[in-house]
Amino acid sequence: MPTLQRLAPGDAHAAAAWDAFVLACPAATFFHRAAWQGLLRDVFHHDTHFLYASEGGHITGVLPLAEVKSLLFGHALTAMPFAAYGGVAATDPESAALLEAEAQRIARRLGVQHLEMRNVQRRHADWPAQDLYVTFRKAILPDEEANLLAIPRKQRAMVRKGIKNGLHSHIDADAARFFQLYADNVHRHGTPAMPRRYFDALLRVFGPDCEVMVVTGPDGQPLSGVMSFYFRDEVLPYYAGDAEAARNLAANDFKYWELMRRACARGLKVFDYGRSKQGTGSFDFKKNWGFEPQPLHYEYCLYKRDAVPQNNPSNAKYRLMIEAWRRLPIGVANWLGPFIVRSLG
Repeated sequence: MPTLQRLAPGDAHAAAAWDAFVLACPAATFFHRAAWQGLLRDVFHHDTHFLYASEGGHITGVLPLAEVKSLLFGHALTAMPFAAYGGVAATDPESAALLEAEAQRIARRLGVQHLEMRNVQRRHADWPAQDLYVTFRKAILPDEEANLLAIPRKQRAMVRKGIKNGLHSHIDADAARFFQLYADNVHRHGTPAMPRRYFDALLRVFGPDCEVMVVTGPDGQPLSGVMSFYFRDEVLPYYAGDAEAARNLAANDFKYWELMRRACARGLKVFDYGRSKQGTGSFDFKKNWGFEPQPLHYEYCLYKRDAVPQNNPSNAKYRLMIEAWRRLPIGVANWLGPFIVRSLG
């Protein structure tokens, strides 16, 4: 039978074994990597519980957890905060059951309101679930022109418009230009921005598996940017932002085409457009690119709640807060945002 262990922060040897397992385990994702423990602790100051099961000296399952405590949004134990995917990644049912049982024990000891598992596949039909989010994944064809022709006609025309407008893509060595685009974009949508130091840390910690691409106009002005993660043979554009001028120049469509084109040239196999909330502009945009939504199965154990939490901008009770945030000067929003966003997870 497998035994339970914890990944100690700073244990490089155990972290390497953890990551070797994650890379090989079909159920694991980029968000199961060991480095997230340091990021969550150092940038957001969340307590973490990175659990793993092992048998015969080999890891058989992992479960990264973090405690998020907020007066506004509640008290939760989550796998994983700030991640599209999470939950248990294991090679056998015994390891998965052992890790989930320990997560529930920790949740009860901490006195959280709920335990959240951001599963890709449904694991417990009797657990309350969140059906708000979907993900979009599609194979990258081996030929560049075939990928372009696979984009539906209307969006393909937008890509060609961006090319005709003389747009260019650049891989940046730091997050400076990207952060300015991202922070301005989320401010216009009425939500707080992640701190600049978070994006700097992502680039530093994940190295070549994290990349910033910025699209500029013919005059060199930054128009659109995306931070992407690379995992196995997949590319995952995860954080993005656009200037207001990007829409008329088709910079957003051009940006994702350039990312797909570059991924094709690298021999990658899957373009993971990431999660979106159903009924949003982001959801429609990805569908218009020919991607089909795939449900995500976020499952919960409720301890001090009667229903699954709805801590997202679609919740009507946050409408006034969103409108007020839009009116804040961008400098004030960027200073205040990190204090709020750390509690959202």
